[in-house]
Amino acid sequence: MTHRIHILALTAFLSLFVFASSNSAYAARNTAAVNHMKKVATALVNAQRTGTRAAFRGVIQKYADLPSIAIYSLGRYKSGLKKSRRAKYFRGVSAFMGRYFSNQSREYVVAKTAIDPNVTIKGKDVIVSTSIKLDTGTNYTVLWRLSKRGRSFKITDVKVLGFSLTYLQRGMFSSYLRKKDGDVDSLIAALNRHY
Repeated sequence: MTHRIHILALTAFLSLFVFASSNSAYAARNTAAVNHMKKVATALVNAQRTGTRAAFRGVIQKYADLPSIAIYSLGRYKSGLKKSRRAKYFRGVSAFMGRYFSNQSREYVVAKTAIDPNVTIKGKDVIVSTSIKLDTGTNYTVLWRLSKRGRSFKITDVKVLGFSLTYLQRGMFSSYLRKKDGDVDSLIAALNRHY
């Protein structure tokens, strides 16, 4: 397991878990985006209690824009993904993320959270800023990017300490694919190995 994987896992988990830990802060801003995050919070609380890979994977599949994150994560290798393999690739990405969220959820405990009541609009996206404090005393600022999808929102990116989750994942996948001469099928197999 590489250092980058640890960073990705920690970034993703901390970013997702914060909403599950701060239900009272939602009333600060009655927007469609914040109301959407209430649903995410409920799902994350249930996933945290269950603690399984499948539970976190389910939250990812329901609330993240998995297709756009997964395609972006391929970087310059995206043309190597055959249409017939997309479903399996997306399943592998959700399994990969679910595995690490589950693993990290047992090691990092959120003690306190605070949500900025003012959201930022960036084009069609909504950015929500949240600060969290772990029980170790470490503080983080988490930025959620929500994109409108139909009548609701999907999470398209999360940043912690300036690091983008999708960017980190793309770096990891690209590094793997460089070593495999751009063989996307090899990546798909690796992601699904422990589905």
